[in-house]
Amino acid sequence: MTVSASVSMPFQPHPPAFALTPATRIAVLCGGMSSEREVSLRSGNNCLAALHRLGYTQARLIDMTADVATQLKDAQIELVYLALHGTYGEDGSIQGLLDIMGLPYTGNGVMASALTMDKVMTKRLLAQAGLPVLETAVVDAAAPMTATVKQVGALGFPVMVKPFAEGSSVGMSKVDKACDLPAAIETALSHSPYVMVEPFVSGPSLTVGVLDQMEAGQTVATPILELRTKTGWYDYEAKYTPGLTEFILPAELPEGLTRHIQAKSIEAHRACNCYGVSRVDWVVAEPVSDDSRVAILEINTIPGMTDLSDLPAQCAAMGMDYDTLVQTLLMSAVYKPVNVSRQAVSHA
Repeated sequence: MTVSASVSMPFQPHPPAFALTPATRIAVLCGGMSSEREVSLRSGNNCLAALHRLGYTQARLIDMTADVATQLKDAQIELVYLALHGTYGEDGSIQGLLDIMGLPYTGNGVMASALTMDKVMTKRLLAQAGLPVLETAVVDAAAPMTATVKQVGALGFPVMVKPFAEGSSVGMSKVDKACDLPAAIETALSHSPYVMVEPFVSGPSLTVGVLDQMEAGQTVATPILELRTKTGWYDYEAKYTPGLTEFILPAELPEGLTRHIQAKSIEAHRACNCYGVSRVDWVVAEPVSDDSRVAILEINTIPGMTDLSDLPAQCAAMGMDYDTLVQTLLMSAVYKPVNVSRQAVSHA
């Protein structure tokens, strides 16, 4: 049985901290210097078009470079809409700069951004919160390869090899046998100083959007999206090439399992101190039933907003169009408490 409904939990939002008007000078910050630059530009252009349709006439696009602070000052920007992905944009770096500048911005603060960008630390925190994660081996460049192969072998093949802090599946590999492991690790290490290896789970790949709806005081988990790829797993090519991935929305899951994953996605969002928006990625072991073993793979704090991105499709499935989604994310900046980056967000 498939279930398309969302699941929500209440929270007490802070009072609005910013007076938003149609003339507010908004910067859609995108592009940047990460490996996800092109995807970010696509997200940013889509969000800018939505802001214009919503009547924010002074919204403009800024391609983030090293002199971004000067760009924002020169343009007299009052609020920043973040459409960045990857390093410097999704890891807490730009969030810290905006905090110093006193500029409100959409979505997550420094703490949640930095934490969730590190896949290993995210899994440790989730496990401590009692949420399901996969067993993981952590490997750095100094480790002897023979010891690494032995360590990973204890997990059993096939495995997934991942950089600890990249998005869009950049640097990831699926490894079916030990002889292919060194090359996969070298690829991942070219993107980060250490990598994580976890068992490959043959079963549905799922993703759940989580939104803090500020005006309603509700945290909402979207309908679950199931991803069926033609590339063997959900790699960069499958994510951004039309026709390579079949999107099943809502996911074809039993009702009990659906509700369980949605509720646990909100718990994960809160456990990592996320604010405004996140996307929680899951895997389910086969055979699929209400009692299936499930695990959280990672949490994304600035989900893509391209024509092929998951979050807009999930929101559409629960009756929220693209422009309403953009407005919802914009309100996270309006309601953001001044110290959101330095202390836990209250979801009581």
